[in-house]
Amino acid sequence: MLSPSTTTKVKPFAQPDPVTISEKSAVKFKPQLNILSGCVPFPAVNAAGETSGGLKGSGGTDDCKLAPLGSQIYGRATWHNDIWAITYACTGNPKSYVSTSNTDYDKIAPASFANASNLVLQRYSVGLSSDALRFIMEKTRGDAQDLIMWEQLTDAARTALSDQENFGRADVPISDANFPKWLENAWPF
Repeated sequence: MLSPSTTTKVKPFAQPDPVTISEKSAVKFKPQLNILSGCVPFPAVNAAGETSGGLKGSGGTDDCKLAPLGSQIYGRATWHNDIWAITYACTGNPKSYVSTSNTDYDKIAPASFANASNLVLQRYSVGLSSDALRFIMEKTRGDAQDLIMWEQLTDAARTALSDQENFGRADVPISDANFPKWLENAWPF
């Protein structure tokens, strides 16, 4: 079983009312999560800049199927090559679980999702100790988590998310150092 550590002490941000066009679009298109196996997304950082210590594994996932203080989705958007682009990010259990992929970046043209407002992102098992994520365009519904955009985070939270020491080998895709690289690597054209 997994036993909670500081993961259960990091309170997620409540989803603020969207004000800007970018924030309204981000909320409209935020993905829903459908967890078939593995852990729900736990908050990575709170308003004070305290980060999650992750879940200390001992073989199972029963204790991480519910985030006691709530789940969190992070987002960041900008114009990139004359197209509005957004990155959504969530954490399973930072520090103790890092997933890697040999598929590099998925390059999906925006037209692929032209008829959907909320994508469903599904977490599923790919082995004994690894989960993967995939978009599904079926009638399967997912759960919505509170979304907080980069600009809505406190300065302390942005600083903590930008500090690589807080997340081990995992890159935070919305940090100042990583966001431009993620946009460029995911560019489909």
